[in-house]
Amino acid sequence: MAQVDIQTKLKNLPDEPGVYIMYDADGNILYVGKAKVLKNRVRQYFHASSNKSEKVLAMLSHVHDFRYIITASEADALSLENTLIKKHTPPYNILLKDDKQYPYVKVDLSADFPKFIPTRKLLKDKYKYFGPITQGGIKSFMDILSAVFPTITCNYNFNKLPRNFRPCLNYHIGKCVAPCAGKISKQDYRAIVSRAVAFLNGDDTEVRRVLTERMQTASDKMQYEQALSYKRFLEIIDKIAEQRIVILNKFVDYDMFAVASNGSACVVNHTMIRGGKVILSENNAVSDAGLDEAQTLSSFLAEYCDIVKLSSELYTNLPLSDAEQLAGLIQTKTGVKTQIFCPQKQDKKRLVDMSYRNAVEYLTKSQTAIDKKFNTTQGAVLQLKELLHLSVMPKRVECYDISNVQGVDKVASMVVFNNGQKDSSQYRRFRIKTVEGANDFASMKEVLIRRFERMKADDGVFGKTPDLIVVDGGLGQLDYARQAMEECGVNVQLVSLAKREELVYTLANREPIFLPRNSYALNLLINIRDESHRFAITYFRNLHNRNSIKSVLQDVEGIGEKRRIELHRHFKSMDNLRAATADEIAAVKGMTRPTAERLYAFLHDTPQDKQS
Repeated sequence: MAQVDIQTKLKNLPDEPGVYIMYDADGNILYVGKAKVLKNRVRQYFHASSNKSEKVLAMLSHVHDFRYIITASEADALSLENTLIKKHTPPYNILLKDDKQYPYVKVDLSADFPKFIPTRKLLKDKYKYFGPITQGGIKSFMDILSAVFPTITCNYNFNKLPRNFRPCLNYHIGKCVAPCAGKISKQDYRAIVSRAVAFLNGDDTEVRRVLTERMQTASDKMQYEQALSYKRFLEIIDKIAEQRIVILNKFVDYDMFAVASNGSACVVNHTMIRGGKVILSENNAVSDAGLDEAQTLSSFLAEYCDIVKLSSELYTNLPLSDAEQLAGLIQTKTGVKTQIFCPQKQDKKRLVDMSYRNAVEYLTKSQTAIDKKFNTTQGAVLQLKELLHLSVMPKRVECYDISNVQGVDKVASMVVFNNGQKDSSQYRRFRIKTVEGANDFASMKEVLIRRFERMKADDGVFGKTPDLIVVDGGLGQLDYARQAMEECGVNVQLVSLAKREELVYTLANREPIFLPRNSYALNLLINIRDESHRFAITYFRNLHNRNSIKSVLQDVEGIGEKRRIELHRHFKSMDNLRAATADEIAAVKGMTRPTAERLYAFLHDTPQDKQS
């Protein structure tokens, strides 16, 4: 970017609301902020006598220019700020990961036979949501639910099933009451659902009784592994009960937020109260180059409401000058009419103070962890740009790896890191289509050509255009990646990371770059490379197991493509299939008893198999 006279631009700032954008010398966006009065807010950043945090000073050392957009109101500025942060993901803004949403359990109570579904997406739909689930993990919680309240997990339309429909394995192991086969009436099924809903609302009496009885029964029968599972379930219930401390005499839903900062690090605590009970207290280490804590808290809430289901009453430890506009933005995003207050007395003030004490405690004892999080994510991205002399900030990094055994079942992986954090929702897998044999170079070229063609077509399935592509390997892989880029007529920053010495090769020079062994930039590249390798290996193994099942079973009478797919989906590998009994095989979707017995005989080389 050309030399900019910042002082002249500061003098010409308008007395109006709007959004300001900070840029580095290469034109990369560093920070996006909003202002009630642009002149006052932006000047504070460059005023010599202003007390600025270390994070602000670090950002200003990279700032080369700023621009602004005038808006009609402060509310419009808040909305535009949020939109630009989502679009550009600047490294000095608060960047919360959408894929780290809390798990919930949802159920459609209007269905004939409701089922309980784990989810991390909160939508405005017909479902009733329970949660968040903060203890034991969502899988263990669903195991508890199905163990005590056996309900359906399938997607069958029961009105279209044949009369002689056979229930699945879940019925035989007591995890479903099989309404699909008419084993229970709607009324009795509804009674089970009602008891499960009571548990989700906090009544754990029945769950404790059932789990305790089953633990004792399993122990009496010397089924110690099963007894231990029930004991672990009870421990999870205990932790949930401990968390639900009654703190109010009213059945109310509140969300308390408190921000604490020491200049170099900042923490926002969220204390969630549902039904008059504290069910969650979580500290969030945040990176933000705002000039004050109130600005940081406002920016945090604007992002946080996208990933957590908030109540209609929010309370903060600091008064927010844009509280009304922020409440309007939250309502627009979530559909919940929200009010934001800074309480000064009684219970709400006590709860906000508790939230603040938690934030300060975390900040005091976890300074090293907080700094490490920034250094290994946004800080590593900034360092990567500087050490590799990249022209574009590598906010979105894609890494590719090839996996095969002697050219069989060749696959490739694409993993994505955004701002130094993995974004698994953007991962993609490829099956190599045109390359013969074990030629990793040609396979890499094929995959990247397919990726670049998708990029040219603006295919949303693959997300945004990458800022940097990393290929696993040395100069050979990098050369083939360059050929793919040139043949497709695109221009993307490319590097390769060679194993062992962890050397980085770029298109600018055939000599490798030795990144410092203790640098966050190198660690980020290694983490990305290792993740792409893990993802490729996992896909290869799954594909190889499926093809192994297909090749072994293709000559078994009665086992067609659909049944092979279901067998693989159920047993995952040939070893698991061989270890299964005829009853377990018969319980697989689409299987019949005679076919299951025939398959069992084939796998174990019994006389029946030889006769057939």
